[in-house]
Formats: sequence, structure tokens, C-alpha cells
Amino acid sequence: MEQLSATPYEERLTAPKIWWGISLLVGIGLALTFLPFGTLPLLGGLVGGTAVAAVAASSYGSVRIRVVGGALVAGEAKVPVAALGETHVLDLEEARAWRTHKADTRAFMLLRAYIPTAVRIEVTDPTDPTPYLYLSTRHPEELAEAVRRARAAAS
Repeated sequence: MEQLSATPYEERLTAPKIWWGISLLVGIGLALTFLPFGTLPLLGGLVGGTAVAAVAASSYGSVRIRVVGGALVAGEAKVPVAALGETHVLDLEEARAWRTHKADTRAFMLLRAYIPTAVRIEVTDPTDPTPYLYLSTRHPEELAEAVRRARAAAS
């Protein structure tokens, strides 16, 4: 018998693999900066620079999107699914438009430039000034379906 997951949808917006290579390049650059001071500072710059850059890449890529317990949790935002309206899956062109010229300054935007697709979810709560949520996601259809299922289960 298949066991049902307690979390219908969960995604971590991890940083792209190239960022880890860039972290190493930052460490190498810092090591070269400390080269005139000797071997120990060079190694300290390599290790320290790489570590700091890797921590920055990891923390930026540690944001999660979850649909759990009747709520959509996206980064620091937690919105009950009952307060959500229609969900729009955005392809590359639509996602670009909604994060540039169509964007509303009042919207909650969980934006990651390295993820080209997104969903836009309308907020129907009349007391909330946020018109919609813009969420970068690698799996927009799955996220939209999870929100629809959670909304249907809540009503």
C-alpha cells in the first residue's frame, strides 16, 4: 500500500551548480590576493574565501516552497490556502513579463533569476493588500496542482 505524504508539495530553490564553481573562484581570487604574504595566508584566503562564498550561495538557495497543513509556505510568507484564488502557471515569457513590466509593487515575489518558470497565485483575502504571489519554481504545474488540491480540501 502506498503511503501518503504529509507534505503534498515541497521544493527547495537551490542555487545552480555553476555557483559552487564561482565560490571556488572567489576563494582562488582571495588566495591570490594574499599570495605576497606567504603560504599560510594564501591557504587561509583560499579556504576562507571559498567557505564564505559557498555559505552565501547556500543560504540564497535554501528557500523552500511548501503546501502543507492548509497553507502555502513560500520563504517567509505563510498564506492559508483559503485566502488564495486562481493559480496561473507562467512559462518563460510570461514569467519575465510578470517580474518586469507587469509586476505590481504590492505583490509578494519569491524571485530567483536562475529559475525561468514561475506561478502567479491571486490573493483573495480582502484584508490583505497583496494582490498576488509570484513564486519562482522549477515545477510550476506540480505547485499549481498542489495549491488547487489543498484549496479544494479546505473548502
